[in-house]
Amino acid sequence: GRHMHQYLKSIGFEEIQTRKELKELLAETKNTFTDQMIISYQGESDFCEYRKEYGDRIGMILCGEMDEEESFEREYYVPYMEGEGVTTYADVTIEHRMDKEAYVGICEDEKVGISLIFHIQNGVEYMKEARLRTSFVQEVTVTFSALANEGRILIPVKKIERAAENKVEEQNNRKRLLNAARNGDQSAIETLTLDDIDTYSKVSRRLVTEDVLSIVDTYIMPYGVECDQYAILGVILELEKLQNRKTGKELYRMRLDVNELIFDLCIPVDQLLGEPAVGRRFKGNIWLQGRLNF
Repeated sequence: GRHMHQYLKSIGFEEIQTRKELKELLAETKNTFTDQMIISYQGESDFCEYRKEYGDRIGMILCGEMDEEESFEREYYVPYMEGEGVTTYADVTIEHRMDKEAYVGICEDEKVGISLIFHIQNGVEYMKEARLRTSFVQEVTVTFSALANEGRILIPVKKIERAAENKVEEQNNRKRLLNAARNGDQSAIETLTLDDIDTYSKVSRRLVTEDVLSIVDTYIMPYGVECDQYAILGVILELEKLQNRKTGKELYRMRLDVNELIFDLCIPVDQLLGEPAVGRRFKGNIWLQGRLNF
């Protein structure tokens, strides 16, 4: 679509409201890029990616086709935040988005228990890599990052400490069961279901008297119609302020732990309710991105 990207706001571009302002931003991204990648593409033309940093590890990616006459036709653009470290070693399936030359990754990380779908930040590099290899090896690691337009901070709840060993053991058992269930082990599937029903009824009973957020530490669940958007609750591990150099907007970079997935999130300072601090929790809706590490 040619409409404004809904996550421009999360990296500090909320004042871009008109087609004209967007055009200017994209022209600037292309003409004063920080990085460029070009691959030959369908016969006469090239496929290009322009990337421009507008702050520390945030910026815009612009992709499209360049014909022989050097005329560039934009396919899509995305705001991005660059993550650090490796979020997941799980296998990734890569799928082409129908509408454009963009890619999504689908990752089955057992820590999460659902398939995580994310926008691939380095799609052009992937096109290049996929072309160089006869068979594309799925064993790539992925660095996730996330953009949020708004969110709120939750104060940690005073929890009755369950014995830590029990909790770890429980999680490990659950991981084993999930894996077995994925591989079609019937009894594991049944155990898992009964287990889940049991957990569910316990939770439902507690919900009558308690708030759900005091029962679950963190969660990540699909949100809305877009497959790569999630509602999350995560613990803040690190926190720093960044600035969008073009607009002067102040942003937070938060390193979060969400179901043991560790990734960075970018959100405008003035769109966060409550005072963030390490150890507190962030709750909000995010757009999940990932960089494939070749």
